[in-house]
Amino acid sequence: MTTGNFLSLLLAADLKEGDYVGFTFFVGFMAMTAASVFFFFESTRMEGKWKTSLLVSGLITFIAAAHYWYMRDYWIANQTSPTSFRYIDWTLTVPLMCVEFYLILKSFGAKIDLLWKMIGYSVLMLVAGYLGETVYRDNSVLWGFISTIGYVGILYEVWLGSAKKLSQNSNDPILQAAFTTLAWFVLVGWAIYPIGYMAIETDGWLRNVIPLASLDLIYNLGDAVNKIGFGLVIYSLAVNSMEKQKKANA
Repeated sequence: MTTGNFLSLLLAADLKEGDYVGFTFFVGFMAMTAASVFFFFESTRMEGKWKTSLLVSGLITFIAAAHYWYMRDYWIANQTSPTSFRYIDWTLTVPLMCVEFYLILKSFGAKIDLLWKMIGYSVLMLVAGYLGETVYRDNSVLWGFISTIGYVGILYEVWLGSAKKLSQNSNDPILQAAFTTLAWFVLVGWAIYPIGYMAIETDGWLRNVIPLASLDLIYNLGDAVNKIGFGLVIYSLAVNSMEKQKKANA
């Protein structure tokens, strides 16, 4: 297969020039795929817990890439937001991102209850958001409030709760810097999702403020930055920690 034929196959679903949202689905697929290859290959040269952390990072972007392939086709065929596909993606990838917090803190005393707490908050946030955005649109404000409880729970754990305390008590400046960066991803990067929800809900504060046509473009770019950026922080932490360990053993 020639390079031209391969590109034609990737663009086979009649992605038209000027369809900027469609192109962000395509770019999201390519970026997530490239990130997955990178994380999977780099995991082979990692040791111990860092191998697992890089594998999880690769899984996050791989799952997202598969969904972006289908979401691109759905968008081209219907010119409407692929809400169900998007929530399936988030329901699989966001808990895995929460798992990363547990993995990097495990050697510093993180217990299994932190893992299940973070996963529980993420599932609550996503299931309630899906119900409010699809099944119970007339009660979207109520479901949005319930979803926000899950999001605030995650924020509490990484900024004030047990995860934050474990990071502070680690006395590891490399871990602390990486943990702070991940916490900012959760606070700032993930904030685009509740903002988007408030733009689509029936009585949302941002309804008619953010054009609905722009939401998929914002979500797609945000997903790429959040998922790939999250993984790159884990990768940097792994590399720096292994180099520090090698110097200590030298």
